[in-house]
Amino acid sequence: MAVNNGLLNITKTKSVLVAAAIIVAAAAAVHFLLPGISLVFMFVLAIVVMFLVLAKIRLHPFLAILGVSVVFGIAAGIPLTGTPGVDGAPEILGLPGVIGLGFSGIFTSLGMVVIFGVLIGAVLETSGAAIKIASMIIKLVGKKSPTLSFMVMGWIVSISVYCDSGFVALNPLRRSMVKRTGVSSVATAAGLGTGLYLSHVLVPFAPGPLIAADRLGLGGHLPLIMLVAAVVSIPALIGAYFYTIYIGKKRKSKEDLKVIRDDTVQSYTKLVSKYKKLPNGLLALTPILVPILLMILSPMASVAGWTGFIKDTVIFLGTPIIAMAAGVVFAVILLVVTKKTGDFNPITENTLKTVGPTLCITGAGGVFGEVILASGVAGLIAENMGAMHSLGLFFPFLFAALIKTAQGSSAVAMVMTAGVIYPFASDLSVMMSVLTVMAIGAGSMIVSHANDSYFWTVARLSGMSPRQAYASHTVTSLVGSVCCMIAIFVFSLVVG
Repeated sequence: MAVNNGLLNITKTKSVLVAAAIIVAAAAAVHFLLPGISLVFMFVLAIVVMFLVLAKIRLHPFLAILGVSVVFGIAAGIPLTGTPGVDGAPEILGLPGVIGLGFSGIFTSLGMVVIFGVLIGAVLETSGAAIKIASMIIKLVGKKSPTLSFMVMGWIVSISVYCDSGFVALNPLRRSMVKRTGVSSVATAAGLGTGLYLSHVLVPFAPGPLIAADRLGLGGHLPLIMLVAAVVSIPALIGAYFYTIYIGKKRKSKEDLKVIRDDTVQSYTKLVSKYKKLPNGLLALTPILVPILLMILSPMASVAGWTGFIKDTVIFLGTPIIAMAAGVVFAVILLVVTKKTGDFNPITENTLKTVGPTLCITGAGGVFGEVILASGVAGLIAENMGAMHSLGLFFPFLFAALIKTAQGSSAVAMVMTAGVIYPFASDLSVMMSVLTVMAIGAGSMIVSHANDSYFWTVARLSGMSPRQAYASHTVTSLVGSVCCMIAIFVFSLVVG
């Protein structure tokens, strides 16, 4: 087995080297034959090779994006060494400087915000706050509409909890509801899965939307993004809801057929007893609500004409890093109330392990974006190609959908798409930039299928076969994605 793995790694390495050689050789040939379009050709070829390396070779996204970025930078003629600015001449960054700028910029502006967001979600899950929020939603929406209840609770819980973790945490509650009411297991699983998924790709507590927002210069507009995300989610939830009701009547899972033994289905009482003590509803929501309120108050300080210490304090607290840190403080209070403070260090350790790969992939995406800027291809495409502009918001949607479908990860799809888009987005208004983030998110959830770990989480925990999961979860994610994009397009016509 070790020998086979070694041979596989050698094969992958050779494939990457061949791909890099193709970029350089093809770029040189086109530059010689058609010098006017060589840069654009190299850019398109780099994206194609990156796509193939991710989809076919299955190289880790960090290495794939970083490697193609470096080779594209060399082929595009970015100097290998920098030139310091002297006598009024501007400094010219060499390729190493461009790489360092792209990678470090992500950590400077975004790293701690992402870490705090994931940490809050982990505490909500461990403390039982996620279960408390879910039970509140069931009471609010009503037990007579369990599929809708689980869809809405998924959307709210996944604001700060990873969709995979959210499904694991809420699935016992869903199964208990299926047992008590006889509602379709397929419908509730698809509904919960889609609600979690929508929020995960649209609301900037999650890493994907946060990264896309940061890349498009929207770090100070997170409350606006959350508001727009809520608006465009409504048609997506409605479309997905009607499809889940339809497919729930057509398909029956093991849970529906009662193949799974009843004693494996937890009652709500047993589920709650596992947490010993649940926090009250308001306290359960504070780690989410406090950061949002602080970020909303920050711009209001200037509009309201506040001055001096009060204005400075409100603006400071509304900075995304500080606002999310405040959310962590209230998350710690949750642990104190539920007597789980001993879990905080393990939660933090696991959070750092979870976030590390995501931030590294994001840093590689930042490198790709900086290389695009330094190469000059952004200006050349803007001047000579109208296809991107004619597609408008559908370009980031389709690009993210292509990457997502090929390699399975929504986060990678959002990172890559944001890296490609942001050099061309400098002329966009704030609202159009927000809608671009929404389009990227909608595209990154379009088809959750077998190469997506979330697909298997939903299928296995809900007792569905792969075929049943394709008919329910996969198609529901498609319906939600398309409905969301339609809503984004209509919204753009209204505001723009």
